[in-house]
Amino acid sequence: MAESLLGADNRSDVADPALAEEGRGRIEWARAEMRVLGLIRERFIADQPLAGLRVGACLHVTAETANLVLALQAAGAEVHLCASNPLSTQDSVAAGLVSQGIHVYARRGEDNPTYYRHLESVLAARPHLTMDDGGDLVGELHRRSPEQMGEIRGGTEETTTGVIRLRAMADAGVLRFPVIAVNGAQTKHLFDNRYGTGQSTIDGLIRATNLLLAGRTMVICGYGWCGRGLASRARGMGAQVIVTEVEPVPALEAVMEGFRVMPLAEAAPIADVIITVTGDCNVVDRRHLELVKDGCVIANSGHFNSEINLAALDSLTTKVREARPEVAEHTMADGRKVYLLAEGRLLNLAAAEGHPAAVMDMSFANQALSLVHMASSWKELGPGVHEVPQEIDAEVASLKLAALGVKIDTLTEEQLHYLSSWEQGTV
Repeated sequence: MAESLLGADNRSDVADPALAEEGRGRIEWARAEMRVLGLIRERFIADQPLAGLRVGACLHVTAETANLVLALQAAGAEVHLCASNPLSTQDSVAAGLVSQGIHVYARRGEDNPTYYRHLESVLAARPHLTMDDGGDLVGELHRRSPEQMGEIRGGTEETTTGVIRLRAMADAGVLRFPVIAVNGAQTKHLFDNRYGTGQSTIDGLIRATNLLLAGRTMVICGYGWCGRGLASRARGMGAQVIVTEVEPVPALEAVMEGFRVMPLAEAAPIADVIITVTGDCNVVDRRHLELVKDGCVIANSGHFNSEINLAALDSLTTKVREARPEVAEHTMADGRKVYLLAEGRLLNLAAAEGHPAAVMDMSFANQALSLVHMASSWKELGPGVHEVPQEIDAEVASLKLAALGVKIDTLTEEQLHYLSSWEQGTV
């Protein structure tokens, strides 16, 4: 195992201190594309809205995330960060952050015990605020550290999967503090999920396999915002796209967008590539694995690798070998070869670099502003899952337009009056 980079108080654990300079360079490169977060950071430096507070974050440790946590540091917070996925950490970025005073507990490829030890390290810092991507930090806090509940003011959650878990906790009456569902912001899910996931998943697929997508049959499991983005970009690359769904409205929308829609059991035998983006478990199940053809590539771009039934795949496999980095060739008893990408983990982060910085700019601007809102309003919010305030969503959109040099119209007094009245009808 590589030498750890530990702070003097043992409050960091990353792979290689020699990578710090490289990491700082990657962080700087991403910062140039994150102009909204840059404007917010300047405001934070002046206002210090998180002064004296500890933030515990469980996020993908990438160059984009680095700019978010450095903005929180600029706001006066002491930040402790661990990875939200074992394969999403960029080790150079982790080292670069430690060199700038952030406590980081993350190593790319860390095993399951290390992953949970890092979660415990963040919780050991006794944070006042949490920032999650997938819900693992909040889940561990409730399961293992209930004595800390009185110290937690609230938190934020980045992704669809995490919001689903938090709402389940709230419905069960066990969520003990308020959490803002950042994924619900329009400037998050309409852009990050659609444009970010769409582009970065295709990027991960091509980096891992070098497949020509034109003419191939790609099956996209799930037609939420992530599935929409992925399906449209796959079609743009010339793929023949099939969508599978369990909900009638998005399935109908996919039909109206010109995609073929069918059950996965029908799509599996003709699929060249299957990618899941649902947030559910066992979407690709044993019955589907028994049907896929020789050479089928299977991957996941949802948060957890449970979207693919990996235990079933292993039970059907007689031999496994690494065909390429992040490509595991599974040979079945009948001789078919099935290729699993990135251990079934997030393809866009495990085999590529995640979302482009320009789209994460809006997501992380929402995170930063929502956390500050939580720090000042947690008592009024109370335990439960809360939406991003509309004024924050609108502010992020306005700042992004300004950063892009785009101007829009404003309503006149006459138009404002017309929209708030009922007297005038057909003339």
